[in-house]
Amino acid sequence: MSKAVSEMSLQHAYAACREIARREAKNFYYAFLALPRHKSDAMCAVYAFMRRADDIADDESLPMEARRHEMQRWMDAWHCAQQGGATDDPVFIALRDAQRRFGIRNALLDQLVQGTAMDLSLDLHTASGAEGVTQPVAWITIASEEADGQEFQGCERFDELYRYCYLVASVVGLVCIRIFGYEDQRAEKLAEETGVAFQLTNILRDIREDAERGRVYLPTKDFEQFSVEVAGFAQLKDGHHMTLNQRELMEFEVQRAYKFYQSAEALLPLIAPDSRPALWVLVTIYRTLLDRIVAENFNVFSHRLQVSTATKLRILLRGLLAMLRYRTTGKAS
Repeated sequence: MSKAVSEMSLQHAYAACREIARREAKNFYYAFLALPRHKSDAMCAVYAFMRRADDIADDESLPMEARRHEMQRWMDAWHCAQQGGATDDPVFIALRDAQRRFGIRNALLDQLVQGTAMDLSLDLHTASGAEGVTQPVAWITIASEEADGQEFQGCERFDELYRYCYLVASVVGLVCIRIFGYEDQRAEKLAEETGVAFQLTNILRDIREDAERGRVYLPTKDFEQFSVEVAGFAQLKDGHHMTLNQRELMEFEVQRAYKFYQSAEALLPLIAPDSRPALWVLVTIYRTLLDRIVAENFNVFSHRLQVSTATKLRILLRGLLAMLRYRTTGKAS
């Protein structure tokens, strides 16, 4: 294959990933637009890879064992492509190039899949032999007599919830900062904690939907601290009014998330100036969602809260203006 054809194939691969991100990425895609093109391309490739893993893991048309088999087959194909094997998968072509350009470790990409495929119990040690694959989260079953014997899956302590947030969000942050660019090693821990902030925000927004699926991610120790029954909390999805204790529990969890957003503020000046507007856009959208939860007096049960498209566009515009100022003056704002 000639170099010209190879470059054309790579351009087509990145274009395919960008289309996936444009269609599916929502909050992330707004941030991608505030990046230089080569970094935006890489972010789209990473997102498309995550999206594919998530689609396999969530394909309810297949039984669990079939999904495990498909995920394993797909990961084996990725590892082959990663090592230089022939592939016509545009996501693999683009991600392989992005990984080479930005020095993304193999283990981080395996952890991305581990996070999206957590419910499949896929053994990525066997799949890749990569070091650094995190131990799975120790979920517990919470039985309830109050809710007609319904059982919920959850975690007992915050350290277990933190591990979950690490797998599904912090690893994404650790990949992203390699694309953004940084020199100070403190950025890695701050990116990890920024991911926790984002995932805690998602968890708080999605409590109703998760309860309907039998999941309550907030630690049972926190429920005990505020004398709140897990079953009664989950039943708020059915239109029950929140008690004072339940609101205090929600406020406690929201304030915990705000503390992790302090890491996002500290991370901003540590990454490359041309990437700061994109990170600022992403952080601002997620923190605005947390602000909305507070503005609704912690009621995430009656309807799904979100940041309006108009608000996201205003945030994006500020990010794009900051990017243009940097390109014009060479100074980060």
